[in-house]
Amino acid sequence: ARWPDLKRCRTFGLGYATPFLAAFRGEAEPLGALMPANLGAVSWPRQGRSQSVLVDATDLPLIDEGADRILLVHMLEWSEKPVDLLREVWRVLAPNGRLLIVVPNRRGLWARVDTTPFGYGSPFSRSQLGKLLKETMFAPEEWEYALYMPPFNWRVLLRWPNFWERLGLILWPTFSGVIIVEATKQVYAAVPARETRKLGRRILPVP
Repeated sequence: ARWPDLKRCRTFGLGYATPFLAAFRGEAEPLGALMPANLGAVSWPRQGRSQSVLVDATDLPLIDEGADRILLVHMLEWSEKPVDLLREVWRVLAPNGRLLIVVPNRRGLWARVDTTPFGYGSPFSRSQLGKLLKETMFAPEEWEYALYMPPFNWRVLLRWPNFWERLGLILWPTFSGVIIVEATKQVYAAVPARETRKLGRRILPVP
């Protein structure tokens, strides 16, 4: 809904982004899933030519300004160097590009329950995430909250997911399971892109 038309947009997902990237197959070009080595990788998609690659999240195999859209999904909370990660995303994102981040909400119930994937890593509050983005030269533009269904495997809950989403948006909007923010790259007063740290680093060709 946020990115309805990605024709000819160079689009990449970093982290657990493949469920979202699937919607852009046949539209975005090129399209790729960048899977950090510390989280492991799987072949994606299951059928056809692979569009996934194992990467170092702070040394991405992309040229400067080689991406128009980047999805950063459940990656930031696991990063040991979030500033370095976002600075690398800044490097590869085009000046008019857009970054969409999904992270667990520190206020939400999902981040407080160890039986969910969000119970591990470092969740964020809106103010923490906004400060981190500004520190790494991104401008937050649109904020959204999602995932209001309680994190329990109760049949009655699983039968009414849309109901919980609507109820949460009305009654407790800031206590969602995840925070979603869309940001743009700040290019004024920018430091030059860093030189390649590894002389023989493999670079993915981006038309």
